[in-house]
Amino acid sequence: MNNGRFTVSIHILTLLASAEGELLSSDYLAGSININPVLVRKEIGNLRKHGMVESREGKHGGSYLAKPASHILLSDVYMAVRQEAILGRSKNKPNPECPVGRQIDKHLDALYDEAEQALVKKLGKTTLADFVKKFF
Repeated sequence: MNNGRFTVSIHILTLLASAEGELLSSDYLAGSININPVLVRKEIGNLRKHGMVESREGKHGGSYLAKPASHILLSDVYMAVRQEAILGRSKNKPNPECPVGRQIDKHLDALYDEAEQALVKKLGKTTLADFVKKFF
């Protein structure tokens, strides 16, 4: 995944975990990440859809973790934001007359799937709580 959503989501979740249940506004979160609050709200919506975050609207609203940080695996976050193959896809269509061109996509897909499985396995060994400990 090469679009930055994982980084933004982990940053949001790390801040929420360190707030220990305190409601954090999208403006506060955006200030830490240094991005537009609209982008933060978009990611919070996705994290809420995947059961990691809860939110309250209004003047004194904000977001908080929906479950303990020890129950959120980094692989869960990765899968919640995954949009495309980890190493991307070629935009061009290889020449089907070429012995490499007609097979390259099949072999690259297998390689990318294997690499992504290794990444998900590694991320699955780390909880959000483990990650948060690195900061404090």
